[in-house]
Amino acid sequence: MSDVYFELQAVDPSTGIRAGLLHTPHGTVPTPTFMPVGTLGTVKGLTPANVRGSGAQIVLSNAYHLSLQPGVATVERLGGVHAFMRWDGPMLTDSGGFQVFSLDALRQVSDEGVMFASHLSGQPLFISPESVVEIQERLGADLIMPLDECISSDASRADTERALERTQLWWRRSLSARTRDDQGLFALIQGGMFHDLRREAARAASGESAPGFAIGGLSVGESKELTAELLRATVEQLPADKPRYLMGVGHPKDLHTYTRLGVDLFDCVLPTRLGRNGTVWCDDEGNRFDLSRRSMLERRGPIAENCACPACLQWSVGSLAALFQSRDQLAYRLASMHNLSMLGRIAQDLRHEVLYTARQSNATSLMARKASHW
Repeated sequence: MSDVYFELQAVDPSTGIRAGLLHTPHGTVPTPTFMPVGTLGTVKGLTPANVRGSGAQIVLSNAYHLSLQPGVATVERLGGVHAFMRWDGPMLTDSGGFQVFSLDALRQVSDEGVMFASHLSGQPLFISPESVVEIQERLGADLIMPLDECISSDASRADTERALERTQLWWRRSLSARTRDDQGLFALIQGGMFHDLRREAARAASGESAPGFAIGGLSVGESKELTAELLRATVEQLPADKPRYLMGVGHPKDLHTYTRLGVDLFDCVLPTRLGRNGTVWCDDEGNRFDLSRRSMLERRGPIAENCACPACLQWSVGSLAALFQSRDQLAYRLASMHNLSMLGRIAQDLRHEVLYTARQSNATSLMARKASHW
């Protein structure tokens, strides 16, 4: 059996939410789950213990950014990305495909690969499907992503078709470049804002022997309604026995919505970025408190009554607001930990609901079978 494989444990027939176990060389991840983002080898402002305390089972880092700073050779010399991050659990590295979208003013794309002008120094950096696989093999993450071309939500059909064809070409080259069999290389699905292209890409990916599927190019400016439609069109074409990873999505309401469409894995910089700017989620709908507002100083209760993070257990909203308004670094840490904990708890609750429903259904079926013999 491969070192990376997935067990689908249960599906709630009334909601579509799935519960599974994603096995990796560094441990097993219960799904659905949210992956905190440590772009440069750290979840900003947090220790690995802080991240683990939020309920996180797996973290994400970025091959493009690590290749620039501190450099792949440095990470390799320091023992690989797990040792570098001081994270002994499962880890995923992104390929840099999103930077093809977000750094569009600093790059040129061709079938051969992507030429970047480094956002740090302006020096040229060329990445190809082959070099991205090599970088991620040297970094040593458990789950790795192929290079893809992510495009904007207003791209024309012709441009979308070209980008999809290029992404699929790069996938074939990525497969050929692999030298390690202990990492899970996910197939990556693009297709822009076009339902038929999404379905076509998903059907093609389903024919591959990939251990899982990454769904990219969504939540890049389109409406939430369109995101859901495109995601549904994609997931309907994917096999049930492999994990589905929706890239770059991480809002409380999104977890509730998209797990119901069959998504297992999420990641996003949003929870920690908001936390560092004093914004904390106060409920599962994603409503917020802004700790920079002086009115927050009057609040005596926790951010969220159902949250067991250190911020909610030990500080009132008012005391957190006071810390934030005095620019105390502790405020940024506590707010980030809270937002991650909210997502971790939501994912855990969804999983427990699915497993509870499955146990109840199995018990009912067992009783019915016994009754048929009486």
